[in-house]
Amino acid sequence: MVSRVIPVEPFDLVIFGGTGDLARRKILPGLFRRFIAGQMPQDAQIIGAARAEYDADGYRQFIKQSLFEFGPKDVPNDVTEAFLSGLDYVAIDAKGTNGWPDLAAKMRDGHVRAFYFSVAPALFGDLAERLHSHDIALPDSRIVVEKPFGHDLKSARSLNATLAQHFSEDQIYRIDHYLGKETVQNLMAVRFGNMLFEPLWNALYIDHVQITVAETVGVDGRGGYYDTSGAMRDMVQNHLMQLLCLIAMEPPAKFDPDAVRDEKLKVIRALDPVSPHHLVRGQYGASSDHPDYRAHVENRRSRTESYVALKTHISNWRWAGTPFYLRTGKRLRARSSEIAVVFKETPHSIFGPEAGSHRNALIIRLQPDEGITMDVTIKEPGPGGMRLIDVPLDMTFAEALGPEVGEVPDAYERLIMDVIRGNQTLFMRGDEVEAAWAWTDPIINHWGETKDVPKPYDAGGSGPEDALMLMHRDDRKWREIR
Repeated sequence: MVSRVIPVEPFDLVIFGGTGDLARRKILPGLFRRFIAGQMPQDAQIIGAARAEYDADGYRQFIKQSLFEFGPKDVPNDVTEAFLSGLDYVAIDAKGTNGWPDLAAKMRDGHVRAFYFSVAPALFGDLAERLHSHDIALPDSRIVVEKPFGHDLKSARSLNATLAQHFSEDQIYRIDHYLGKETVQNLMAVRFGNMLFEPLWNALYIDHVQITVAETVGVDGRGGYYDTSGAMRDMVQNHLMQLLCLIAMEPPAKFDPDAVRDEKLKVIRALDPVSPHHLVRGQYGASSDHPDYRAHVENRRSRTESYVALKTHISNWRWAGTPFYLRTGKRLRARSSEIAVVFKETPHSIFGPEAGSHRNALIIRLQPDEGITMDVTIKEPGPGGMRLIDVPLDMTFAEALGPEVGEVPDAYERLIMDVIRGNQTLFMRGDEVEAAWAWTDPIINHWGETKDVPKPYDAGGSGPEDALMLMHRDDRKWREIR
């Protein structure tokens, strides 16, 4: 099977924060890959905009180094130069007037105009206002905004209101790169494109769901931001919440941006409040080659969590009684992101108690090796009776589709191309973001009111002991982080 590459329309993409880390590591290398794949038209224009005083040639040389470092390898020099020739640069003052007339002069009629706000949220309003006051943004222009989208419900509402003064909801693309991952989208295909799973996708057959996002890195290098955020704001409120919605949502009437996001919003609004007894948070300790969390953030009295585990329920007919367990943390044993849908045991085992306990599980692995497997129970080969074992049934799409499909695109590649197409399906809507904060805020406020102190856990482990007990009390256990 050959992967189809469908070119997008000619566009002008302005990256505010064009000299920043995200632009260097993800946005521009991702666009370079799309250029190599033939998805970007030859006359596409990418304009970096930031405070640094570059001219166009200086910016191209700056980005060329980033492409060598973070982009695809062994690319012919003429291809690299062709991509770089489509780059331009404007030194701009987000809060002043400098640079805005220059940017307006570079915009072309008849092209899709998109503006990527790869800057601090405090600048969103200034950028939005100046794009309109200088007649740069058009009624069909799009803006892309990065997380964190707010710090709590109040600030998220304020940001939404600020952007709404200048852009309509169908022009605002709130990006969550987890939704651009191939396996996350394949989850929707598996659920809604196969009759096999949908009849079983409910509390009658599913025992519980586990969602894990584990990282081996600490917070060194971003301690100033992280210590005011923590795992709940940084990961649970957005990334894990989106994964939960895709697992639990009802089938939308069609694969349409608002139809999909309507169903996700219903899930968030149906989430039960989390009891303090069903919530664990922790901070990683020191290891032989790394200091502990508090040293990384240079705050020896920090009560910010680097790990969260929780249990929640969804109060609707489909999921009543089925627990959802979420966990995420820094400095854990392995880098691993997966969703495990664990089915109930058979109502009666014909093989007797010696056969042991066995459950089917659908495992959706997001990173590092994207793929889907199904744990099924079979007879262990060999003589000696009916011994049962669980083995994975591999449904990884890469093997089935063959090597000619090529490298799976990075999440940012797909999402930026969706912005140019005007497809908002994989982006968060304003009311969805606010609903997620409305569920998260009481948890964070409770920690502040009780002056809760995170539990310590060993770097390179699987998290605090209390998180294991969260599952053991329910006679369940977490899947191994590996």
